[in-house]
Amino acid sequence: MRPFEYVRPAGAEQAVAAVSADPRTSFLAGGTTQLDLMKDGILDPERLVDITRLPLKGIMHGDSSVHVGALTTMEELAADSVLRERLPFVREALLLGASTQLRNMATIGGNLLQRARCRYFRDPTVAACNKRNPGSGCAAIAGIQRMHAILGTSDQCIALHASDVAIPFVALDVIVHVQGVDGPRSIPLTEFYREPGTTPDIENVLKHGELITEVEIPLLPEGVRSHYMKVRDRVSYEFALTSAGVALQTEGDTIREARIGLGGVGTVPWRAWSAEEVLRGASVSGENFRAAAEAALEGAQTLPGTAFKVELAKRTLVRTLETVAGVQS
Repeated sequence: MRPFEYVRPAGAEQAVAAVSADPRTSFLAGGTTQLDLMKDGILDPERLVDITRLPLKGIMHGDSSVHVGALTTMEELAADSVLRERLPFVREALLLGASTQLRNMATIGGNLLQRARCRYFRDPTVAACNKRNPGSGCAAIAGIQRMHAILGTSDQCIALHASDVAIPFVALDVIVHVQGVDGPRSIPLTEFYREPGTTPDIENVLKHGELITEVEIPLLPEGVRSHYMKVRDRVSYEFALTSAGVALQTEGDTIREARIGLGGVGTVPWRAWSAEEVLRGASVSGENFRAAAEAALEGAQTLPGTAFKVELAKRTLVRTLETVAGVQS
């Protein structure tokens, strides 16, 4: 790891000013991914601005939403009683997202900003990575593809977004509040991430130096059931091959509202809008669940190593819908 300067600001404004003024300066929070990338030479900031002691931690409950400070840890949010009762799929995603040790360090803001788990992005000996070296190519497209995306991809990048909790978050229309040198702004999570297109190195809409300060999680109506299912190669500490975060509001056998996020398949946390449309107003049935799954994966772009994900993602979504609805096919 190359030497770097360490700074501890007195407040959020000072932190934002310090990072905004220098493109080689970065924020430091939990550091569970950032320090690994620095050790591997993928990231090489000249200065780190430690924000861990800023007053950006805590959970505040309102009538219609929960406000979570960006420095709140995954474990602290998973332990929240309101989320356990009203948004169980958020808690499930948090618990399945990392080991207990990591959950006690990793922050909510940092989790949303975690970098791609692509082995080629994280290997500095691989020259061809458009995300790391724009214009150099994508080694993954001709390489080992199993853990890569099939939705939102381009001929420039197929790297997968790895966050678990971002999947129910994107289904819930979570709002990300940020602070920049020009003041605060609020960004819907559905608009926060950028698909790779021709610029895989630009992963979200944040300007350099903008700091996530809070995440606003809307509460679903009482009685709405939800579930997060994660399919992976092994149970312990592994990223998703496919996953689904589903919430259903039903009236009798009719689905009044459906919210669906898919993981393990998208270059960004994937909101399955077309599947939601299929289910809205439909009856609770295996046939309709399968139709929703077909709609969700329509347009998937596969390679030989990722083709299996289409059927696996469909089955994951159907099983999650059945679990939430309390039916079996």
